[in-house]
Amino acid sequence: MSQGAGEAREHPSPPPAGRGSGGGPILFLDEPFRTLWAGQDPFRAAAALQGRVLRELEGRRTLRTEIDGRGYYVKLHRGVGWGEIFKNLVTARLPVLGAEQEWLALRRLTELGVDTMKAVAFGRRGDNPARLESFIVTEELAPTVSLEDYCRDWPVQPPAPALKRALIARVAEMARRMHAGGVNHRDCYICHFLLHTTPAPTPDALHLSLIDLHRAQVRSRTPRRWRDKDLAALHFSSLEIGLTVRDRLRFLRAYFDRPLREVLQEEAPLLAYLGREGDRLMERFQRKFAPGESA
Repeated sequence: MSQGAGEAREHPSPPPAGRGSGGGPILFLDEPFRTLWAGQDPFRAAAALQGRVLRELEGRRTLRTEIDGRGYYVKLHRGVGWGEIFKNLVTARLPVLGAEQEWLALRRLTELGVDTMKAVAFGRRGDNPARLESFIVTEELAPTVSLEDYCRDWPVQPPAPALKRALIARVAEMARRMHAGGVNHRDCYICHFLLHTTPAPTPDALHLSLIDLHRAQVRSRTPRRWRDKDLAALHFSSLEIGLTVRDRLRFLRAYFDRPLREVLQEEAPLLAYLGREGDRLMERFQRKFAPGESA
């Protein structure tokens, strides 16, 4: 496609993960969008995609669309405005300015061997942080079920022990690789691990994918604070699926890849933090979703 002043530069292949656009416009298109949007403004084409809207927020829209019978998820970012940026900074939260955070996280996780979504289109343009325009399109992962749904009945219908141990080990391995590779998720709940169901999962054949990375951060090294927040989110989101103390010890052994005795001694502050943070998150969750309260 021809490029004029201010137009996005197109990359036939994704740039290395962790390397941002430097503030300039950037565009990556894979099939079917490279052909479908040929000769068009890809930002307008992305905004024109139709489908089932999953979430609509000020400055961000998420929808599912189909092209030639295949499903895709589309996230459109229109700029959050300075008010939202300042509100997040005042409350010590990092604002999500666009789709680039997810794009970079997907690239890094793929390099690390952590199964995740495949991006088939990404674009970003604009210099004003409050008015950045961006989009990302990922292939639908199907058929899958979230670990939250898959494990929901475990307290009354326990899974085969070997399958449970295999799932615990796989989640621990994925989290370890993610953090060792400089990525922290910021929403690392079990609902964001998708279990592929075809073929049916067995202890020797599990396929999990990590999703919903729009708040993820990518660095050369994951700070301990953010690592611990991810682990606390995993701990909290698994509190009601019937895991035993032994199951949680198995997770720690697999995550740290060190003898359990050593982990318990050297990571005592983390273990205390997980207990406190799990209780705090559960109390907040129960308060937010108490009968008669609006979500």
